[in-house]
Amino acid sequence: MNRRAPGWLLAVSGGVYAFLHLPLLILIVFSFNNSKFSVEWQGFTFRWYQRLLERPEILHGLKLSLLVGLTATLISTFLGTLLALALGRHRFPGRRGVQAFLYLPIVTPEIVVGISLLILFVLLHLPLGFATITIAHVAFCISFVVVVVLARIQGMDQHLEEAAMTLGADELATFWQVTLPQLWPGILAGALLAFTMSFDDFVITSFVSGSGSSTLPIVVYGMVRKTIEPSINAISTIILLVTALLIYLADRLIRVDSDSSGLGDGRKHHHPVAETSPG
Repeated sequence: MNRRAPGWLLAVSGGVYAFLHLPLLILIVFSFNNSKFSVEWQGFTFRWYQRLLERPEILHGLKLSLLVGLTATLISTFLGTLLALALGRHRFPGRRGVQAFLYLPIVTPEIVVGISLLILFVLLHLPLGFATITIAHVAFCISFVVVVVLARIQGMDQHLEEAAMTLGADELATFWQVTLPQLWPGILAGALLAFTMSFDDFVITSFVSGSGSSTLPIVVYGMVRKTIEPSINAISTIILLVTALLIYLADRLIRVDSDSSGLGDGRKHHHPVAETSPG
C-alpha cells in the first residue's frame, strides 16, 4: 500500500536537494552572464562559451582528457570484463579475497591512491606524463567496471548457455553468440561509468601528471587559482552536463538491463551505479 509522505519529510527532502543542487544551478546561470565579474546579472550572452575556443590551454586539456579517458576506458573495460567473468563463473582459492580487494580503489581516499601511485612510478623511474596518467586511471576504473559487469553476470540465466552447448555449440561460440549479447548492456554501462570517473578525476591525476600533461580538470583548477572569470563557469557547466548525461545513460542501461534479465522477480540485487557513483 502506497502512503503519501508527510509534509515535513517532503520539506526536508526539498531542502537537502536545494542545498546540493542550488550552487550548481547558480554556476550554470552565471555562465551566461554578460558581466566579466560573476557578482551580479548584467544580461544574457554566449560569449564565454565562444571564448573557450580561444583558449589553447583549455583545448589542449580537453584533448588530453578525452584521449586519456578513451584509452583508460578501453583497457579497464576489457580487463574488468574478463575479471568479472572469472569471479562470476569460476570458483578458485582466494576468490572472495580478490573480490573484496577490488573494492579498495573505490573506498580508499583519492589522495592516498595518488601518493601511492606516484611513489610507484618514481621507484620504476617512469617519466610522469600521458602514460602514467593512463595507468593510474586504469587502476581505479577497473574496479567500477568489475562491479557493474559482475552484477550483470550474477543476474544472467545460465540455462541459455547450457542449452546452447547442449545443442552443439562450443564454448567460444556460446560466449560470442549467447553470453556476450547478454553482457553487452552491463559492459557498456561499466564503460560509461569508467569514462566518467576518468574524465572527472583531479586528485589522482594531479599527483601523476608531469609538465605539459595537464588534463581539463587540472587546467580549470589552474585558472581558478589565477582569477575567476565567467569562462570558468562555462567550462564547468559543460563538464557538469556531460558527466550527468553519462551517469544517466549508465544508470538507464543498468535499469533496463535488470528489468529485461528478470531481476525484478523479487530476487535481491544491488544497483552498481548507485553504489559507486562519486559524491
